[in-house]
Amino acid sequence: MHLNKACSVLFSLAVYPHTEHYKYRGKYPNLRDNVLMKFDMHDQIPLIYFHRVIKGKYLVHWPVYIVGADDRTLTFTVEADRTDSINQESKADIIFKPDDGRRRYVTYEMKQRMHQQSFREKVLLAYHDHCALCRLRHRELLDAAHIVPDSEGGTPIVSNGLALCKIHHAAFDQNIIGITPDYIIKIRDDVLNEIDGPMLKHGLQGFNDQRIYVPRGINKPNRDFLAFRY
Repeated sequence: MHLNKACSVLFSLAVYPHTEHYKYRGKYPNLRDNVLMKFDMHDQIPLIYFHRVIKGKYLVHWPVYIVGADDRTLTFTVEADRTDSINQESKADIIFKPDDGRRRYVTYEMKQRMHQQSFREKVLLAYHDHCALCRLRHRELLDAAHIVPDSEGGTPIVSNGLALCKIHHAAFDQNIIGITPDYIIKIRDDVLNEIDGPMLKHGLQGFNDQRIYVPRGINKPNRDFLAFRY
């Protein structure tokens, strides 16, 4: 693995979201870093990929490879792989053998993982590491919940997220908890009328008609998203 070239560590500050394209340095294909990157592509040098989640936090994947360069759009095409493939394949095999789909699958997995972790970090930052319902501050017990799920066209933006502790996240996903467009918590009627122990009483029923914690500005939960979900 090369680490003696400036271009051998990829930072995703210049990566288009949710693609496998990495932008050239500057506006000219013949800049030194771009030329070195093309050498890395030709020799199939494994590179380290840093994806910025929030300021000061990065997710890391190794190895990734440059597999294409387009001087017209000033972008490199990047694919991820597994570490075991470096020992299993010769350089010639990597360059010339037909694509078996492995790298594309690993690239998809990498992007999904980075997408999920990036969304989580941004949502928890907006909510100052608090559950929006119970104000729990143990970060390891907090999740970033989608208001409109991915499967229904939800986008990975903070206004489509809620910081929830794991029990309230599960209750939200199961529609035991609903949140109105006015940020009011509603507990499902059948659960509200149950008689059980203190967890049900204080952990769920006690939040009925209470207002969630709402971040300021653009990070507020989108009212249209809440209305759709509710």
